[in-house]
Formats: sequence, C-alpha cells, structure tokens
Amino acid sequence: MSASKFFRLQLLLAFAATYFIWGSTYLFIKFAVDTLPPFLMAGIRFLVSGAILYAIAMLTSKERPTAAHWRSAAIVGILMLGIGNGLVTWAEKTVPSGLTALIISVVPLWMVLLEWFKDNRKPSFQSVAGVVLGIIGIGLLVDLSEVMPDAGLGLIGFVVLNIAALAWATGSLHSRSAVLPKSGFLNAALQMLCGGLCLTIVGVSLGETAFEWSSFSRQSIFALIYLIVFGSLVALTAYMWLIKNTAPAKATTYAFVNPAIAVFLGWAFAGEPVSSKTALALLLVIVAVVLVLRAKATQTPLQTESARPNPDMAKLVKAE
Repeated sequence: MSASKFFRLQLLLAFAATYFIWGSTYLFIKFAVDTLPPFLMAGIRFLVSGAILYAIAMLTSKERPTAAHWRSAAIVGILMLGIGNGLVTWAEKTVPSGLTALIISVVPLWMVLLEWFKDNRKPSFQSVAGVVLGIIGIGLLVDLSEVMPDAGLGLIGFVVLNIAALAWATGSLHSRSAVLPKSGFLNAALQMLCGGLCLTIVGVSLGETAFEWSSFSRQSIFALIYLIVFGSLVALTAYMWLIKNTAPAKATTYAFVNPAIAVFLGWAFAGEPVSSKTALALLLVIVAVVLVLRAKATQTPLQTESARPNPDMAKLVKAE
C-alpha cells in the first residue's frame, strides 16, 4: 500500500472513530454521572487513559517529554479536557445527553471564528455555509420546550456548555502550533494526564471524595470503563491525530455527526424525547458535512508540515 493510500486509510479510520464512537460517549457520560461524581469521574477517566498511553509511548517510541512539551500539554489539556470535557460531564447531571451534543456542535463555528480573528483570514464561503447549515440542522434535532422545561436551569446548562465548546475550540487550535511531542501516543498521554489532574483537583476541591462505594451502580462503573477504553484511548486519540493532520474545519465535522448519534442513543436507551424533525435535520447534517469536507481552505506552511502522517499514531489507528 502506498504512503498516500495508507494516509487516506488513517483518515477514514480516525473520522469513523470520532464520528461514531465519540457520538456514543455522551450517553455513557450520562450513565456514568448517574451515580459517580462528575469531575472526579472525568479525572479518573483521563488519568487512567493517559497513564496507559504514556506506557505505550515509552515502549514504542524513543521520544521523551521535555519541559516545553509538558507546558504545551498542560495548556491544551486543561482547555480541552479540564474545562471542555469537565463542564460537559458536569452539565450532563441535569442536561439530556442528546441536547448536550447539540450545544457542543457549535465547536466548528467557534474554530472558524477564532481562526478568522487569529490569522485575519476570512473562511471560505463553502466552509461557512457548511457550519451554518450544520448548526441549523442540529437545531432541529431536539425540541428545547420538551427537554428543558425549567428555563432557569436550562439557561445555566446552555451557557456552561457554550463555554465548554469555546474552550475545546481554543485548545484544538492552540494544539496546532504548540510545542507538542511528535509521537501521537505521547502527545495524547501528556494532554490526558494534565487534563485528568486538573479535573481531579477540581473534584477534590468540591468535596466529591465524600462518597459511599455502595452508591455506585454497575451501569455507571461500566460506563466509566467504556469512556476510558473507547472514548479516550480510541476516539479522543484519533481526534488529536486529526487536529494535527487535517484542517480544523474538517477535523471538527464530527460535531455535526455526533449529535445525531447521541440523540438517537439517548432516545433509544435513556428515554430522552426527540423532535419529529429528526429526518430533515439528519439530511441537513449530511449536506453540511459534505460542504465542509469539500471546502478548500488555504493552508499555511505550518499546517502543511503538520499534515504529514505520524508513524506512532498510524500504529494506533491501524491497530484499532
């Protein structure tokens, strides 16, 4: 298999992981926080995942983390995992998983706007059209009047989740130019360890360690294991690889597909209400994904350099 064909295969597998596996994590977060403390649960998730990936990196790569690597990983990890995922996990104590995915779908819009302000480069019409159409489509998936009868609580959840989306978008863009390890395993491991430590500190500070082991359900424990193995080791690592190997607007198209999957799973397994406009919304989402993927964004030399296949991450994607 030629290098170009193998790279395309990597892209296909990475997109599949971020689209479908990541889409299911919203439901499993909902199951996990049903009896587990949110920040502490998320902290354990990323500390365990990060420790596993760090061990793999030490065995498969000669690269070792530097002080600069740790500083960059701390910034990205705290933004994406500490704030981004942490607030999502906390919000799902009260907000339905499908609605959470819906609100987080604004990540691509935040990234397009942040790129615009950062580089003073207007996004392509196709990219903007795809983002806007995708958000409109996702907006049809859930009827807010059905799932958020408490307007006050709904407003808090909406604001918190938008802060989470902005933090995730900021961390994603920063990771493209940050001094991070070339090894995909080591890169993901450092970010997870930093993000997991941040979440654990928050959880301890909020008194989440005051719990009874007997209060944890088997469903919540199983959900935590699923999040560690599939949500972090597979899907999140694949996303980090995409951020370094493709344009941001393309990497974040997962945000258009995840809500559809999350809404369906929430309806099927958690009894969450779904709008009758789902079919139309899904059609709009598919069109939006096609528009963004076909958008020909102008790449900088840095982006071109970072778009080269990463051998360590290739092993992970191939293995999964």
